[in-house]
Formats: sequence, C-alpha cells, structure tokens
Amino acid sequence: MKQRILTFKAYPCNKAATSFFSFFTNFVRRERNNIYTPKTAMIARKESNTPTWYHVTTYSDLPEELRKLEHIAYNLRFEWQPNVSSLFERIDADLWDDVAHNPVLFLRKLSRERIDAVMEDKILIDRIEQAHESLMDYLNEPVDTSRPSVAYFSMEYGLSNILHIYSGGLGVLAGDYLKEASDSNVPMVAVGLLYRQGYFSQTIDENGRQIASNQKENFYNLPLVKVSAEGGEPLVIPVLMGQNTVYAHVWKVAVGRISLYLLDTDIDLNGEWDRSITAQLYGGDWENRLRQEILLGIGGIKLLRALHIESDVYHMNEGHAAFINIERLAHMVEGGLSFDQALEIVRSSSLYTVHTPVPAGHDYFDEELLSRYMHDYARRMGIEWTDFLDLGKETSGEAGKFSMSHLALNTCIGANGVSRLHGEVSREMFAPMWKGFFPEELHVGHVTNGVHLPTWATEEWYQFFEEHLGKDFLKHQSEETCWGKLETVPNDEIWTLRMQLKQRLYDYIENNPTATQLFNGTDPSFSMKALDQFSPNAMYIGFARRFATYKRAHLLFTDLERLASIMNNPLRPVHFIFAGKAHPADGAGQGLIQHIVEISKRPEFLGKIIFLQDYDLTLAKILIPGVDVWLNTPVRPMEASGTSGMKAQMNGCLNASILDGWWAEGYRKGGGWAINEHPYFSSLEYGPEVRDKLDAAVLYELLEKEIVPMYYMRNEKGCPTEWVNSIKYSMRTISPHFTMRRMIDEYYAKYYEPLAHRTKELVKDNLALTNTLVQWKHHVSDTWSTIECLNLDIAGLGQGNDGRPTGKNIFSKVVLNCGAFNADLITELVVSEISPLTGKLSLVKVYPFREVAREGNIRTYELELTPRNPGRFSIAIRISPWHPALPNRQDFAYVHWLSIDKK
Repeated sequence: MKQRILTFKAYPCNKAATSFFSFFTNFVRRERNNIYTPKTAMIARKESNTPTWYHVTTYSDLPEELRKLEHIAYNLRFEWQPNVSSLFERIDADLWDDVAHNPVLFLRKLSRERIDAVMEDKILIDRIEQAHESLMDYLNEPVDTSRPSVAYFSMEYGLSNILHIYSGGLGVLAGDYLKEASDSNVPMVAVGLLYRQGYFSQTIDENGRQIASNQKENFYNLPLVKVSAEGGEPLVIPVLMGQNTVYAHVWKVAVGRISLYLLDTDIDLNGEWDRSITAQLYGGDWENRLRQEILLGIGGIKLLRALHIESDVYHMNEGHAAFINIERLAHMVEGGLSFDQALEIVRSSSLYTVHTPVPAGHDYFDEELLSRYMHDYARRMGIEWTDFLDLGKETSGEAGKFSMSHLALNTCIGANGVSRLHGEVSREMFAPMWKGFFPEELHVGHVTNGVHLPTWATEEWYQFFEEHLGKDFLKHQSEETCWGKLETVPNDEIWTLRMQLKQRLYDYIENNPTATQLFNGTDPSFSMKALDQFSPNAMYIGFARRFATYKRAHLLFTDLERLASIMNNPLRPVHFIFAGKAHPADGAGQGLIQHIVEISKRPEFLGKIIFLQDYDLTLAKILIPGVDVWLNTPVRPMEASGTSGMKAQMNGCLNASILDGWWAEGYRKGGGWAINEHPYFSSLEYGPEVRDKLDAAVLYELLEKEIVPMYYMRNEKGCPTEWVNSIKYSMRTISPHFTMRRMIDEYYAKYYEPLAHRTKELVKDNLALTNTLVQWKHHVSDTWSTIECLNLDIAGLGQGNDGRPTGKNIFSKVVLNCGAFNADLITELVVSEISPLTGKLSLVKVYPFREVAREGNIRTYELELTPRNPGRFSIAIRISPWHPALPNRQDFAYVHWLSIDKK
C-alpha cells in the first residue's frame, strides 16, 4: 500500500482557523481508517536468513622470481641455515616476527606492496637465488648408499618451534638426529605422529601455578605437505584397532634430505573418538596412549609399505614404537614364513634405544586393554595369545602388565642406552630378563647422545668457528685436532662474543616482560622493581629442563641464607634464570615451579631469580648461549643423558653438574665443575635428605670458592683470563665428543652396519642360516632338560692344616651326560663378590672350561687357574648352549647352574 504523507502549518487561532481545524480533524478521522489501519497484518520491519559462509584463504600470488622462496620455506633446512632466516627478515622484518618465524605463513601473509618492493631490489633477488641454489645443490648431492638404510621411529620430534610435535629432550634429540642424518647424507626415513594440538603451552600465574593450554594447529600454514596416493587423492593408511579400523592421512616434512612422515587421524573418515588419537602429544589416558603407539608402530610400518620403502634397519627411539615389530612379524608370517623364521629376521634388523633409567618410566598396559586392541595380531602372527603376551614380559608365563620395553628387547637384537652410565643403569634395569647372566655381561650397550652443532651454535659462534677452525669445520667437528686450533685464539675475542650473547638474553628479558612470571597478575610496581634489580653485569647461571623431582631444581634452595649471601655480594652479584615445564599430571613437578616462583618474590631474591615461561626451542636458543654457567643437579644415576649441557658447551658456557648422564664421561677438570666428585654420595643407596644436603653443600662450596671468584677475576682489560681459558679448554677437549656427527657415526659402526650385515646373512640362500638357527633352537629347547651333571670336582677351596683358607690354585672338572642334547656347550666358572656396603652380588670374572673328552653322550670339561687377586669371593659353575651364528649369549639365554661338590 502506498503511504500518504500529510504536511501542515500552524496558524493563529481565529474563527477561520477553528473552522479549518475542525475540517482537518474530521478529515483525519475520516482518512485514518483508510491510511493507518491496514486491512492485513502490519509490515515486518526485519527479515534475514542465516548466511552460508564459505571459508576462503587469500594470499598474494608470488611472481616467478619469488616462487623459489616456497621451496625454501617447505624444507626445514632453514632451521640450521642462519642466512635463510635473515633473508625472510630482510623481506619484511615486522611480518617475520608476527608469524613467529614461520616461512610458510610468512609467504601467505606477504603483502602485494612488499612483493613489488622486493621485485625492485636486485640485491635481494640475488640473495633469494643464491639461497635456492644452495638448497638445490645440497639436496641433489647423491646419498651415501654405502651405508645401510634406516627407518627411524619416534613419538616426538623437536625440529622447529613452529612444528609443535615435541615436548622435551627426547624429541629434540630425535630432531637433531634427523638434521645430522641429512648433513651426513645417509639413507634414512623417519616416522611419527602429527598432533593437532601439539604439546601444551605454559604460563605461570601470580601464585606460581603452572597453567597449561593447547591451541589447534592449521596444518596448511606449516611446512608440511599432505602425501597423495597414485590417483592423486590423499593417501589413507588403515590401522586395525580391536574391532574398529582407524584411518590416517600422511603428511611429509622435508628435513633437509630426510623425509619425515607423520600420521594424522583427525580426518572425516574417522569418528570423533578416533579423530582424537592424534589430538595431543602424550595426551589422554592409558587407552589413548596405547592407541597412539599402535598408530605409530603398526600404522608406521603400513605407511612405509604403502610408499614402497624398505629399510635395512628399523630403529625405535624409545619403547613407544615397539609395535613396529608386531606388524613386521605379522606381515612376514602372512607372506609364508613361520613365526620363528620371521622372528629371527625381525630381531636381526631392529634396534631399541632406551632413554628412561627406571622401570616406572616405561609404558605398561593391562592385559584386558591390550586384548581389546591387539588380539587379532596374535592370529596374524600364527601364535597363541599367551605367546603374544610373553613378548611383553620379562619371563614366559609371568603375571602382570605388558611392557613395551620388554616387547622391544624381545624383538630386537640391538639395544642401547644414551650415555655410558645410562648403559650400565639399563643393564641393571633389564637384568631380570636374562637371569642366567650378570648385568655386566648383557648385550645392552650405549651410544652417548650428541647435539646438532649447526642448530645449536649461535650465528656468532658459527662464524667464529668458520674463521678459526676452517670453512669445512663441520666435516671435522668430531675431531679434537680441529678444535685444538682454539688454543691460539685471543681471550678478548672469545669474551667479547660471550658478552654479546649475554646482552641478547638480558635484552630479551628486559624487553619481553611477559616472557617471565613477573607480570602475571602481580602489582605492576612490584614487577618493575624486580626488573630494576635484574642486572646485565651480574653472573648468570641457567637451569632449564623438564621439571621432575629427580632433577632436583630445589637443591639450590637448601640453605636460603647462604644462597642469598652468594647472590647479593655487591662486588660479585649472581643471578639464576630458570625455565621448564612440568607434565600436567605431575603435581610434584608443578610444585617445584611454584616453590621457585615463591622464593623469587622474597626481597633478597627479587629480580635475581627469574623464571621464564613456556620453555621451547626458540627460548632455548636465547637462554642457553646467554648464561655463564649451565647448572644440572639430578639424582645420580637418574639422568639418562641431558643434552642441554652439550648445547651450552657448544656456545662457550661452562657446565656445573652432578656426574650423571653425559657429564659423567664429559667432565674434564678445568673445563667445568663436578658437583661432588665422589658420586657414591649421590647414589640412590643413601637417604634423599642426606644425599641432598651433601650435594647442596658441595654446590655452595663451588659457587663461593671457585665458580664466582674465577668469573670476577679480571685483567686490566676487564677480561677474566682464567675463565676464558676454561672455555677454550672445555671446547677443545669436550665439544668434539658430543656432536651429533659423532653420535650418528657411532650408531652406524656399533649397530646399523652389524645389524644390516647379519640380516643379509640370514636371508641369503633362501633363508639357509635362518633355518639352521631355528632348527638349532628347537633342538636345544626340546633336549635341554636331558642334560645331567655326573660329576663336579673343585680342588683348592678347602682349608689347610693350620685352619687358614687355601685357594692358591683351583682345579675343576665337570662331567656331563648330555642325553639327547647334541650341540655345543659353554661351561664356565663364574667368580663374584658381595659388596659390604650394599650386599649386592657383582661379577668379578668368568673363566671358561676346556672340553677335554667326548665319548658318546658323555663330555668332560676341565679348568685350572691361579687366582690373581686376594679376597673373599663366591664362585659357581654354569653351562649354556652355543652356536657361532648367535649374535650374543642373551639371544638364546638358556643357562643351567651346576651344583658344586667341594673337596
């Protein structure tokens, strides 16, 4: 209906006006019904439907000259090439900081204006071209095929701070390993999981409480590429979990020359329950942990099979990946091998690296839970369920949970710890699996961890090394002769470099107050006062790692009055800088963080004890090189390795640590400090209170009388000559032994090459050697119980006429009836002694017998020896079967101890 608009003016009120007003009133009354009272409902004033939003990502199309940046951005080699990072910063410094140094996101957000400006900058275009040529030359170098190929499996990888698939040292170690594998140009492929929320971010509230938060990742903004099947659609890996099949997409990360493949279940093919498997690293309950480990191990092998990748050696970085051998066994059995044949081949080509020094730190699963998810794999492997369970047990038929570490040890010939001391601890921990042998005899070895030098040496140190050690120093980084050139470098040059890195750390804390706990809900004036007390001229001591109780972050605070006197000396001030996360389920570890924050607020420590939030790779690269001393105070022998101290070492920072992990073999007097050079005081055999007091007292003594005075002892130029000499000495004598180059070469020499060679021997000639070993093991198993000891004599153990014990010469004779057993035997006299301190039985020496006669089933063995060391010992005699093709005695650990009839 068309609306009428009425207008009128007001006139003086007279008769004419009144007459008009009356007329107007009547007109309005008459027209009101026609105009304002519609015969239908009133018109609606608002109407809208719900919009349908289409998500569109827009970004500038790069010109041909700049598309080489995309190739650079999608290869993580930029993480250890400082010139590449500076290249992106040169293009747009503000944007580079805004995207947290993520080159993929950087290119997506690069404005048309900046693109045009870059196109006009010929020098910058040349730098882009040079960077791309350098990458292509690097990638096109032929792989060293003389070395065995390796498939490496890990639950986490610390490669870059923009790729949140790591939590701490285990992941950073794995990330460094792939980088060095790339630099060493070895044939390696890696497998892991891609977590939608990664590991948690940390903030500390005003009361010192850790607040954990997670944020979902947009994988398309990361240096990842989704892997496609042959038809072009996304590659899908099906993994059977119980009665359900879980599907995973595959993403590829280029780590230099190495391909890292990551499985992702957060896809539409799965329901919400299955999509959540890869939601968080170490997230969820034990059932989700089992599902993650099935995905990593079984899904990882199926992934490599789908990509037609076969490797000579399969390396498990921790027991999380042990299910790889279940899938390999099942596949071989389904291909026609017997279970025993398959097990020989799988074991010969598998390596298990353990990082955890205590049994409680390993993964165990209840039988009921395991049965729900894994029962069908026993059928595929052609074995009974009870036999499947035995693969995860110390001994066959025992009750208890299924251990992933035992599964790894039962299906791998190779096994190692991650430092020399941790190798010893691991042998003790796993000794119950081979009860006939002492821990010292076990095949579990060690390869001490290292760090990737190009990643962890700052750009300043890298340039310094090129200048003084040579342009090709990376090729010789594991040689002491290379580092020996530092002896002639002027002290002032090293000290100037150290002060630059320290100033960078100071500037970071000063200009990023939200990086510390000081500004979280605290009175701003209090926070500013704290920062005012933070001095660039003080000595900095750093402590950053995962906050677990055994790492003893509290040790420093055993005597607060004594600590305050050390820190507040006006002539020799000392600051402590802490960082690190506690697992969200670790209340004790979170309590340690809270304790430190509370102490940091005390007047005597204000601004002198700083806790930096959300410790990650980016922060580590600022903190570690910037402190003067790197402190580590674990309970010996609980620190498996501890690579943060190695990173400090590479940047001229001196270590002060308990003699545990890597420092137990890395320590050189004059190149750092050992907190308690008598490690028995720190052993677990003593009560924690006594142990902590002793170690704390030694730490305070070192700080008061050695570390702090030496740091402040300056020459006329202000350079602490003795301190810098210690830096040079530590770099020359320690650094070359803890590089990732040394580590990967050691893995090849100790494990990869022997394992690959053995596997080739087992499979050649239509599995001839494999069949021989399987038949031999069946024979031993069937006939071992038929062996009978007919006679055992040991002369020289009695007492003389004067009552004194004799034992100058020992002669022993063993006569066995071997019954149906028809194989070689090893007969040994084992000498042991009991520690008067602990009561523990330890191995002294093993003496082999000679077989002197064999008549039918009867064998005679003799031994004559003269003891070299006086003392009180225990002896016993054991026999065990032997075949020259066995890789070690524990491979088939049949042992029988004979009864001794003394004369």
